[in-house]
Amino acid sequence: MQINSSVQVATAGEALIDFIAHADGRFEPCLGGAVYNLTRALARQEVGTLYLNPLSRDRFGQRLAQGLVDDGVHLAVPEPVVQVTSLAVVNVNEQGHPDYAFYREGVADRATTATALTQACHDLEDLTLVCTGALALSPDDADTYLPWLAAQRQAGRTVVIDANLRPSVMPNLEQYRRHVLTALQYADVIKASDEDLACLNLPGANALAQAQHLLHSSRASVMALTLGAEGAALLTRHGQVFQAQEQAPVSVVDTVGAGDCFLAGLVAAMLGHKLSTDWGSAAVAADVAKHLLGSAIASASLCVMRRGCVPPTRAEVALRLEQHPCVFIP
Repeated sequence: MQINSSVQVATAGEALIDFIAHADGRFEPCLGGAVYNLTRALARQEVGTLYLNPLSRDRFGQRLAQGLVDDGVHLAVPEPVVQVTSLAVVNVNEQGHPDYAFYREGVADRATTATALTQACHDLEDLTLVCTGALALSPDDADTYLPWLAAQRQAGRTVVIDANLRPSVMPNLEQYRRHVLTALQYADVIKASDEDLACLNLPGANALAQAQHLLHSSRASVMALTLGAEGAALLTRHGQVFQAQEQAPVSVVDTVGAGDCFLAGLVAAMLGHKLSTDWGSAAVAADVAKHLLGSAIASASLCVMRRGCVPPTRAEVALRLEQHPCVFIP
């Protein structure tokens, strides 16, 4: 496998078709999956990105592959596989929040192994960071992703995990919670929403307190917490907390992919600052933290203004930061 040496980030996890419900009963097929969205969002922000999972030879798989290639993503498995594409049925409520039903048995993106994922990353000299999360944190896929994450930590790469819980599709919620917390022990950077933390039943009077508990009960040095319309926060193992939000309310079309685009903005900014694997263990300069958080929020805001997940480009994020800078909360 010949992969461009400019690859900085490898992503592993689901790629699927979201069938988004309309009010008239129609279902619109859209390219999706949290890790797929993140992968495209990173590439659109000019991050050299490798997608590790296989894709189907069916028509949906061809569309997913073309979407990645069009955005400049490298495919670790360029040849399609016989397994079918994962599907999700998405209903969006009046506030723009989605709920999901997944069809995930015998599907292409799960047709991989820890050995295959690890081997694909092995010879990439410029690979400094790996990302996963969401459906990859299902207990059913533990043997695929946990050994791979362990290998990436051992190789000295920054491990970023987005909790992005999907409790409605997990048959044993308690087992799922335990497994997510186990997987997060491999992370250097954890990203989660206030809803994720509530689902994990973490102690704490509010989302910020729950995030602090999760950070200090893990080996991560940084926690990125999204708070919906109230913005987001960065917490460091050193004890710093940075909070920010948009100056004015954003016109929300839907929130599909917002968290994925938030994480892409954060990772792109992390790479731009060439931060070390454990960068949150020491004091982080305020201007650096503000740029990281601002880039992440700008990326998410641009996403929610559009139907489905249409990740912004690097230029769009830069313009948003210039024209609509975030307000930082003391």
